[in-house]
Amino acid sequence: MEKIVFSWSSGKDSAMGLHEIFKQNNRYSVEKLLTTVSFEHDRVCMHGVKNELLIKQADAIGIPLEEVTINSNASNSDYEKAMEKTLLAFKENGIFTIAFGDIYLEELKEYRIKNMEKVGFKALFPLWKRDTAELAKAFIELGFKAIVTCVDTNVLDASYAGRIYDVKFLADLPNSVDPCGENGEFHTFVYEGPILKKRLSIEIGNTVLRDNRFAFCDLR
Repeated sequence: MEKIVFSWSSGKDSAMGLHEIFKQNNRYSVEKLLTTVSFEHDRVCMHGVKNELLIKQADAIGIPLEEVTINSNASNSDYEKAMEKTLLAFKENGIFTIAFGDIYLEELKEYRIKNMEKVGFKALFPLWKRDTAELAKAFIELGFKAIVTCVDTNVLDASYAGRIYDVKFLADLPNSVDPCGENGEFHTFVYEGPILKKRLSIEIGNTVLRDNRFAFCDLR
């Protein structure tokens, strides 16, 4: 089997991507879940999930977690240097491939491929070009459960933060918002599903607005 790492956000697209990898008849051996964490806040970057929940999630999945820690105001260059250091260490253990949960953003895909090639890595995209409405439906039908942890209030009301990602949530979304939030409209945290050995116990806390734009729901 080919050894790979999975770029892990803690959310639904990563979960579905990993599920697709698992379905490929033992073609891949996922050695690590790779997540970027904010140094100042000790939370998953963009998703705002506490590191302690991320660790519990990885434990429930049963794959070791590798964290890349960066400052919240880090530049792209800082991020790329930190990631490169981690990937080079993976290469020493015979890992040359990383999988991402991206669906259709061409520029993002090209950015990832270019940066992976710099360090001799190949990029996999198990969800690439899947219809996002069908993907969202499949996520729910497979028994995955997720909570919306972050909302971009420029495109979606803050009240969507803290909601369960379910059929009702999808039905309530404006037509302008992608069902999978592929354009960054919202982010999620998966607490149950076929790739987890056990359901995570989650409490939904308060929602706060940061940068006068992003509504984050605190989970504990």
